[in-house]
Amino acid sequence: MNSENKLKEQVGKNIIITGAGRGIGKGLAEKYASKGYNLFLCSRSEKTLLKSAEEIRQKNKNSMVLTYAADLKDKSQAQAFGRWILEKDFSIDILINNAGDFLPGSIYNEEDGVLENMIEINLYSAYHLTRALLPKMMDQKHGHIFNMCSIASLQAYASGGSYSISKFALMGFSKNLREEMKPYNIKVTAVYPGAVYTSSWAGSGVQPDRIMRVEDIAEIIYSISQLSPQACAEDIVLRPQYGDL
Repeated sequence: MNSENKLKEQVGKNIIITGAGRGIGKGLAEKYASKGYNLFLCSRSEKTLLKSAEEIRQKNKNSMVLTYAADLKDKSQAQAFGRWILEKDFSIDILINNAGDFLPGSIYNEEDGVLENMIEINLYSAYHLTRALLPKMMDQKHGHIFNMCSIASLQAYASGGSYSISKFALMGFSKNLREEMKPYNIKVTAVYPGAVYTSSWAGSGVQPDRIMRVEDIAEIIYSISQLSPQACAEDIVLRPQYGDL
């Protein structure tokens, strides 16, 4: 059986994950691979992405793992990734818009250009990729889109500045998309995680047991994606047990 035939037979088992080279994105890829999904992974760093993909392949022989390196804050690259996906001609069952970045600062003193940077990676990446894939998903009349928002989407966030603005915008995108996609049987879920222990916390002095694990996020998203067709979790809020930092 060649790879393309395998893809077409695995209806309901195909997932696209952006920002998949490390952190939450990699954790999601590992979780879905362990459940037999075919993975279509994108990340800005090709080196990191290929390394992570190979690690996943070694542990999950029954899952196909394909990679595409792109900087999704660039509209043309986001659209090119979308075309690459569509050319595979497989069912788009789950899309997780996880690509994002955090630049700390306050509105009054952050460097010029930070807002544009945050909007491009945290909002436009999801917007342009989703728009590229929606015609296919609407035609097949099924699918589930997860947008990785943040607790900074829900309230003012210390040193959040433009990051928080961009995450509020992503929340708005999610809520509008949810309403638009109801007639097409496409679910839309906004995920609002608090602090999650990834490499960005290394050396911060914060103990790993004070904040959430990547596996926590992967587990809840996987579980929500397995609900019956008539159920949609619109919002998922996760915080460390002892509250936000």
